[in-house]
Amino acid sequence: MHDLRLGNSDEPQLIGTILSSVSIFLVGGGPDTTTSLGVFDAFRSELQAHASGRRPRVAVVVFDHEGSAQRYLPAYTEVLVGSAAVEIQSVLVRRGRTVEPDIFVDLDGIVVAGGPTPDYLAGLSSASAGIRAAVGSGVPYVGFSAGAMIAPDAALIGGLRMAGLQVCPSDWSEGLDQVTVRPGLGLLSFTVDVHSAQAGTLGRAVALVEAGEVATTVGIDEDTCLVLAGPASGLDGCSVAGSGSVWIVDYEQDRAVVSRIQATLPNPLPDPA
Repeated sequence: MHDLRLGNSDEPQLIGTILSSVSIFLVGGGPDTTTSLGVFDAFRSELQAHASGRRPRVAVVVFDHEGSAQRYLPAYTEVLVGSAAVEIQSVLVRRGRTVEPDIFVDLDGIVVAGGPTPDYLAGLSSASAGIRAAVGSGVPYVGFSAGAMIAPDAALIGGLRMAGLQVCPSDWSEGLDQVTVRPGLGLLSFTVDVHSAQAGTLGRAVALVEAGEVATTVGIDEDTCLVLAGPASGLDGCSVAGSGSVWIVDYEQDRAVVSRIQATLPNPLPDPA
């Protein structure tokens, strides 16, 4: 049995990204739970910088079931770009279909929305190399909820039990009984869970690390954005914006260690030079 120690850390050195010269924005909920709109100021600035004077092109990936994407797409574009002149390219994820990788060529931003996490990962698995190439070339990535969960090397896609014990509420299981980790998009070296404080999913994040399934899990609250601004070593150069917290679960000296980073409002990051 491992001990669990809960503490606060202003400057934790636990995680890092595998990319540089690009920002990755991981949002702990959907646009309906994101009221601190200043968290996206840096994203808008990076879009303009990457576009170099032309109209930015942004791919917004949304799950679609019988036309549902048309209802949800405007909410994402409104909070991200507002009234800015941006060309939106909607990319629909549907069950049983995969997204072509060439969709992610010649973009200035990539946004993956919230919804059924297993379906997002299944739909984008064939395009993961294209997404990695785009982000590696300097295209900023925003993941809302499911879009944040599928971003890592090892992606948590759902589940409520580990070793026969319930570790999170059933409403957040994504229809899976066993906590399930699959190869993700490969943008991050740590695993991500979302809606942490609001949905009670922190127990799942702790259980994953304690069981040795992953080395580090990051739980993100709603209305909270973890911004990875590379190059980064651990959380050097990373910031948390919004009104909630980011919970870092790491395995150290035979125990799971939980640290909390309090978000700052509205946005702690300077605009890119």
